[in-house]
Amino acid sequence: MTKNTFDEIFEKIKEYPTIILHRHTSPDPDAIGSQAGLSRALKAKFPDKKILCAGENDEGDLAWINTMDEVSVDDYKGALVITTDTANTPRISNKNYDKGDLLIKIDHHPDVDPYADMSYVDPEAPAASQIIVDFLNAENLPITKDVAYPLYAGIVGDTGRFMYPETTAHTFEVVKQLAETGINISEIARNISDVTFAQAKLQAAVLDYMTVDPCGAAYAVLTQKDLKDLGITDDQASVTVSTPGRIKDIKAWNVFVEKPDGTYRVHYRSKGPVINHLAEKHDGGGHALASGANAKDMDEVKQIFAEVVDVTKKYNEEHE
Repeated sequence: MTKNTFDEIFEKIKEYPTIILHRHTSPDPDAIGSQAGLSRALKAKFPDKKILCAGENDEGDLAWINTMDEVSVDDYKGALVITTDTANTPRISNKNYDKGDLLIKIDHHPDVDPYADMSYVDPEAPAASQIIVDFLNAENLPITKDVAYPLYAGIVGDTGRFMYPETTAHTFEVVKQLAETGINISEIARNISDVTFAQAKLQAAVLDYMTVDPCGAAYAVLTQKDLKDLGITDDQASVTVSTPGRIKDIKAWNVFVEKPDGTYRVHYRSKGPVINHLAEKHDGGGHALASGANAKDMDEVKQIFAEVVDVTKKYNEEHE
């Protein structure tokens, strides 16, 4: 949970002439949105500071939210580093994050890896972007149209368009404030929802490949050949993650996406069974109903799905 106050974090921000913001690898709208929203607000408040967004240029289809700056190792000398929406160190995009003078973590995932010198972690918040809005309001930092745009995108993305149970009345208060800046909320919704024809074909392939256990657990594996045949990048394949959840009887599922090195990116999703503790066993983590991890080979893929089947069966027994 929270270890430092917004005031304590803001005092550190005021001290440093260079601030570098990181987010997690294979970013979603909340990762880029929280990073970009905080960066833009700080730039507006402190025009004389050097404020940079660092990452591995893996924004993919989310470059419409924000793109990364060119950040050198020298930039980290005497710098303050802030991570947003990043639960553990293996998932921090750009591994120079530990070369600064001080590290601050702002996140909404369970704090399984308290890696920073200072932190504000609220696992009950539906999005890191919502925490950033609360921080900006608490410290009287500007929330302009430019600041609001990525933060709104982050909240829409991580709440599943306000469908997930973490969404609260406060969430709607926050998005109302952001919408009132004049951002184009329809444009943001379209950018998050739209898929290419090739991605739509890949979504259909997930349903074709899907294996469903009688308990309601399901999985599908996408190979590099599948992606290459359709001209889709690894990051673009993430559009398939929510596809199995549209089927009424499926309660928890995995989508495994093969990487160029033959390992697998693992996506966990659930409508009830808690799965984040499973992801933590496989070099990952996340939320109770949405997490990510990694698998080295098909043996680990099968092991992961067996674990999902097990928790789904237990969930069914508890809810009979």
